[in-house]
Amino acid sequence: MTLNREQWAIEWQRLRDVDWRDVDWRDLDVKEAGGWPWLLKVLCCCLALLAALSVMLWLVVSEQREALMVAQRQEARLLSEYRSKASQAAFLPEMRDQLATLEGQVGRLRTMLPTDAEIPSLLDSISDAAADNRLTIETIRLRPAQAQAHYVEQPLDIQVRGGYHQLARFSADIASLPRMVTQHDFNLEPADGRGEALRLSLLARTYRYVEESDQTSTEGAQAP
Repeated sequence: MTLNREQWAIEWQRLRDVDWRDVDWRDLDVKEAGGWPWLLKVLCCCLALLAALSVMLWLVVSEQREALMVAQRQEARLLSEYRSKASQAAFLPEMRDQLATLEGQVGRLRTMLPTDAEIPSLLDSISDAAADNRLTIETIRLRPAQAQAHYVEQPLDIQVRGGYHQLARFSADIASLPRMVTQHDFNLEPADGRGEALRLSLLARTYRYVEESDQTSTEGAQAP
C-alpha cells in the first residue's frame, strides 16, 4: 500500500498533534504495530535499520581497528629497525676500516704464537737466555697443554738460580722473545738459605693458535 502526498501530510499532522509527553511508551505493543500511524512505522523502521547498521559497523570496525593497531605496532618496529640499520650504514666505511685494522693486528699477533713444532725451539731459547745470563737452570718443564676455544695454552715450569740482576735480565729476555711468552706466579727466595744467590720460580705460558681445519678434525676425532 502506497501513500500519496496528501496522506503523508495527514499522517505527519497526526504525529504533530500528538502530545508525546502524555504518551506512555510502555503501552505500545509491537503486536499492534499494524495500527500505528504510517509515519511512526517508518520512523521505527528507520531506527531499527540504523541500529542494525550501527551493530554491523561496530563489528566490522572493531576487526579493522585491531588490524590497524597491529599495523601501527609493526610500523613502529620497522621504523626503529630502519633507523638502526641506516645509522649502521652511515658508519659502514669507518667500521670496515676498523675491521681491517683489527684483522691486521690479529694477524701480527698470530705470527707471535709458536706452532706445535716450534715449542722445542722455544724451550731452547729460554735455556739460552738463562745461559747468557749465567744462571743455573734447575727446572724447565712443560706442563700438559690446555685447549681453549681458539688456541692451545702451553704452560711451562721454570726454576733458575743466580744473582738478582741476572734474574731480572733473564725475565726481560723471556719477555722479548719473538714468540709470545707470558710470565706468572713469580716466587723469589734465597737459594740454600744463604749467600746472594736467589732462586726464581715462575710459571710461563705460551699460546698456539688453532686453525679452523685443525679444530674441526679434533672435534671429529673426539666425537663418538
